Amino acid sequence: MTAKRRPPLRIGNASGFYGDRFDAMREMLTGGPLDVLTGDYLAELTMLILGRDRAKDPSAGYARTFLRQLEESLGTALDRGVRIVTNAGGLNPAGLAAAVRELTTRLGLEAKVAHVESDDLARRYPGSLTAHAYLGGAGIAECLRAGADIVVTGRVTDAALVTGPAAAHFDWAPDDFDRLAGAVVAGHVLECGTQATGGNYAFFTDHDLAALHRPGFPLAEIHEDGSSVITKHDGTGGVVDVGTVTAQLLYETSGARYPGPDAVARLDTVRLTQDGPDRVRIDGVRGEAPPPTLKVGINRLGGFRNEVVFVLTGLDIDAKAQLVKGQMELAFDEAKSRPAEVRWELARTDREDAGTEETASALLRLVVRDREQEPVGRALSAAAVELALASYPGFHVTTPPGKGSPYGVFEAAHVDRDTVRHTAVLPDGRRVDVPFGEDTLVLEEAAEPPLPEPPSAEGPTRRAALGLVAGARSGDKGGDANVGVWVRDDAAWPWLAHTLTVDKFRELLPETADLTVERHVLPRLRALNFVVGGILGQGVAAQPRFDPQAKGLGEWLRSRHLDIPEELL
Repeated sequence: MTAKRRPPLRIGNASGFYGDRFDAMREMLTGGPLDVLTGDYLAELTMLILGRDRAKDPSAGYARTFLRQLEESLGTALDRGVRIVTNAGGLNPAGLAAAVRELTTRLGLEAKVAHVESDDLARRYPGSLTAHAYLGGAGIAECLRAGADIVVTGRVTDAALVTGPAAAHFDWAPDDFDRLAGAVVAGHVLECGTQATGGNYAFFTDHDLAALHRPGFPLAEIHEDGSSVITKHDGTGGVVDVGTVTAQLLYETSGARYPGPDAVARLDTVRLTQDGPDRVRIDGVRGEAPPPTLKVGINRLGGFRNEVVFVLTGLDIDAKAQLVKGQMELAFDEAKSRPAEVRWELARTDREDAGTEETASALLRLVVRDREQEPVGRALSAAAVELALASYPGFHVTTPPGKGSPYGVFEAAHVDRDTVRHTAVLPDGRRVDVPFGEDTLVLEEAAEPPLPEPPSAEGPTRRAALGLVAGARSGDKGGDANVGVWVRDDAAWPWLAHTLTVDKFRELLPETADLTVERHVLPRLRALNFVVGGILGQGVAAQPRFDPQAKGLGEWLRSRHLDIPEELL
């Protein structure tokens, strides 16, 4: 007798980060049918923020916004039978689960609440503020199988919020790697919310800008074979097409293998097909056994930082910058404690013969860092303020420098997964240690796929911006950054694949010239993915550069000019 196929599982997303649109939970619950609603609140920087919260109050450490959202939406979710899965538990999933239970009692509702824990590895890393292993979706699945209406987790992979519910719904085995990998890919598309529905999209001008004013949040229709359709509720803003999904697939990834504790998803096997208006089908995803290690995200307090931005207006911008730099350096040398790190950046935002004072001005940014607060506080503020009447003509700063603030340092480590517990605390209070699967893969980078035949060298070219042909999306991973670049049609793919080499990438982005740059080819997506090592220093919390999360790195690349065949323009 043939087993009955289970219906697709509709999984929505209502948060891509801690601070995302507050109304999204209510909008997703009332906007159309759903089975599961997820919320991703955690990022590397968020873990640092929550760590500082917990240092002040041991009962804190979770995303309080989630509780306020749930207060106005819990009744709707229970009435509609929508289960909620979130990593808002942060550093204290047990604490958030207890707070959710208190909320349900106060609202006069009945909800089964479970949580997942044991990701906290801070004791293994002395001196760390936070250290958490990235767990998979098996604990979430265990909680849902036990009847939980709400599952709260700590640090799990972003995709685990989708793999867990899918595994529970379809009763997938731990070694159903192709199916799990399909869910990993769907989860990766959903995790950043409206980035899948037109937010932060390179080709946004191709769409009605009014429709992008308030993009709807995405959802995935997961099928039993692991394939999915990415879409959104009818009548919501934004757009879902192959381009928006491609952009999100490339976000914060590296090579063809996308490793996770549930499965390794082969991004070089992903096939995207437009399946109707605002519907993109994802299929063909191949999976492999997960690696034998788990990633650990570690945050430490690195010291203190401060900054001041000098405004340079009108003529002689370079000379004005040279004067104030010399004055500040002299003041630092004379101070009792010079900051350990002093960094200057001049942004030439000024224009010749400008019609407004602001457009006639350039910005000179000074950033200082030190292990101690004193050198970046009093030493900087006194030196800058004392120049008010003694420096370049037109001297002023955007804001007075403060006393300095602490900054964090992020690093990634890996531990043997068999040394980490993965504990599901079920609605009835039972604690279940979820085993990891037996099969693991020692990751070796997938063989580079063959490039297409090079385009003909014949035909006229025109000097133009890369972004007229290619889209891009960039982001941070600790101190590294990735820039995914893709084209939307087969005609442009050979040109991109053979033109945008590592050397050309470094030429177009001179800030990467002395850094390690890796290029990965993804022909099915007509995409190249570049990983730039060390461009973000010690990570976003340390704020070493103008764009500390590399959000604009891809757009800078698109703005650069090179010779492009006219037939592609």
